[in-house]
Amino acid sequence: MKVLFIGGTGNISTPSSRLAVAKGMDLYLLNRGKAKVEIEGAHSIIGDINKPNELTELKKHEWDVVVNWIAFTPDDIERDIELFKGKTKQYIFISSASCYQTPLSYPVITESTPLHNNLWDYSQGKIQCEDRLQKAYREEGFPTTIVRPSLTYDTVIPIAIGGFNKFNTAQRILDGKEIIIHGDGTSLWTVTHSDDFAKGFVGLLGLQTAIGHAFHITSDEVLTWNMIYKILADALGKEAKVVHIASDFICKVEPSFTGTLLADKAESVLFDNTKIKTFVPGFKATIPFSEGIKRTIKWLLENPEHQNIDEETEAKIENVLKAYKGL
Repeated sequence: MKVLFIGGTGNISTPSSRLAVAKGMDLYLLNRGKAKVEIEGAHSIIGDINKPNELTELKKHEWDVVVNWIAFTPDDIERDIELFKGKTKQYIFISSASCYQTPLSYPVITESTPLHNNLWDYSQGKIQCEDRLQKAYREEGFPTTIVRPSLTYDTVIPIAIGGFNKFNTAQRILDGKEIIIHGDGTSLWTVTHSDDFAKGFVGLLGLQTAIGHAFHITSDEVLTWNMIYKILADALGKEAKVVHIASDFICKVEPSFTGTLLADKAESVLFDNTKIKTFVPGFKATIPFSEGIKRTIKWLLENPEHQNIDEETEAKIENVLKAYKGL
């Protein structure tokens, strides 16, 4: 099976690339060649998807599957439809579980949960992309499959403030400084290791019964935010000094946190993975957060150049703490 990943060397996509090669797929990666990650056994096409007129090599190929890991706007989708209509048997768009209804009217999320998030431009863009692809599928037969990851991690730290591609909160824990947990920390969330995500995702590649469908792929492990931060602190070998602050207050002081909090992580969510398990029999997430985050921390400590301490984020954390304490 001949597969094109646009991107393919990121936090979520790298394990999927490696698993696709291990499954015997003929994998091509289209990117600008700036990532240091190498996928042994994959072919490389150097180019910028945003400059389609320069993609001479790409236009020579036809594909069984095209996956775009880095599409965010309807313009990106229009470009891809133009590039790949009649050139691929399946087009997979990487959307986001943050597109689901915010706030939720029912806490258990299935793929039929409404898409509605007016609090985050990122989510709105992804919803618009999905809308355009569904229209292309209905009216033109463009062979679309949509996948919605939710807080998936490998080389990043999946927390709400001072994490993901930033090492701020981890360093604060190491330094014995106070960290912020939004709300009282008892709301529920699910984090998913990229290796587990890959098992479900690669099972969708070339699956013709998945055309026209949307899927989320997450772990079935449900944790409170208090537990997520405690497990992170345990992996760092420290005890976290936690300050609980209401999400509304955090976002009032620092509005830039609105997307990751009020638009995404401020309320409990439970993902029903029945659909992906039905279409990809045998899919099961097997890496608990307590194990997965140890792998992440080990990698980050061994690669200090990825321990990104963002000064702006640090200032915002301190500002919220000071405002909360009335200093």
